[in-house]
Amino acid sequence: MKKYLLPLIILLFTTGLWAQSNGNYVYNFLCYNYSSRIAGLGSNLISVYDDDPSIIMTNPSLISQRHHSSLLLNFTNYYTGTNYASALYSHTFDKVGSFAFEMRYVGYGKFTRTDVSGLETGTFHANDLAATVGWGRELGPNFSIGANLKLIYCGYADYNSFGLAVDVAGTYHNEKKNLSLSLLFKNIGSELKPFTPGNFEKLPFDIQLAFSQKFAHLPVRYHISLHSLYKWNMAYTGSDNPLYSKDAISGEVQTPSKVATFFDNMFRHVVVGIEIIPVKYLSLYFAYNHNIHQEMKIPQKRSFAGFSYGFMINIRSIQFGFSRNHYAVGAVPNNFTFSLNLDEVGKLSKENKEKKLTRKINIQEEK
Repeated sequence: MKKYLLPLIILLFTTGLWAQSNGNYVYNFLCYNYSSRIAGLGSNLISVYDDDPSIIMTNPSLISQRHHSSLLLNFTNYYTGTNYASALYSHTFDKVGSFAFEMRYVGYGKFTRTDVSGLETGTFHANDLAATVGWGRELGPNFSIGANLKLIYCGYADYNSFGLAVDVAGTYHNEKKNLSLSLLFKNIGSELKPFTPGNFEKLPFDIQLAFSQKFAHLPVRYHISLHSLYKWNMAYTGSDNPLYSKDAISGEVQTPSKVATFFDNMFRHVVVGIEIIPVKYLSLYFAYNHNIHQEMKIPQKRSFAGFSYGFMINIRSIQFGFSRNHYAVGAVPNNFTFSLNLDEVGKLSKENKEKKLTRKINIQEEK
């Protein structure tokens, strides 16, 4: 296995280098956080071994037998007029591996159609869709791999586009130390049919690394996630940043020092989260994303941009999660997640029927 693993990693890494670091991307909705847990932990890759199915499509190397027959629904109340949702089902097949099937949908609402003179001619809708098949397989007690295949469609009035993308991930897990480490190559692909003929745009490619560990004698798990590892400069602007102050006398722009710029760029790649588990059926999470904070902050006013938080309730086979992400004042999306394990629900129903039958028999015997 080692003989093939190193060439595979080199191939994936060089594939990632083909992506350019500047400019706009197509299919940006692939970067939305459909899981309330991931959104609450900083909107990036997380690596944790448990039975939560909401994280497996972001990290396909976590798809396993633990999620067999899991059904998941996600919904996010995004900005004005925009909502997005997803539905997922996971199933394990003997000797083949574990699979997850997901459909993602983004609705941007209804828009007014006008001609070149501004005359209204009707309305139109704008939507994004992605159908994903994920596969995961454990290579041993400590290693697992996985991949996603995404079929993408975007339709905006008379313009539409089809595309194909792949995610590839690997995870190392140490149960004794309660730690796990994941590496993800995200959105490797291309448009098959661009919005305009011949104009093929880039996909939002990314390389992410995630580490998590639960303390042995404390009900706390911390998460550290690194993103955009294929590029260094994360800032959108340079010395022409309109938010930089000017010298009152000379009028020169006062730019940060090289040291300050270096550390700002470094921490823009880092997302830090913490998960508190006071009881086995409840977890609370908080996170800080420095890149979001720097992009969305207003120098004249303090804000919680970049902070996120939420909770998850897990009662036997049913889970409910909620989180909020702060981007700007008045821009705080709400994320909802609901999941259940169909096999476990069936077992619970069978147990309840058996208990009721036993009670009836006992009552009849007493009579």
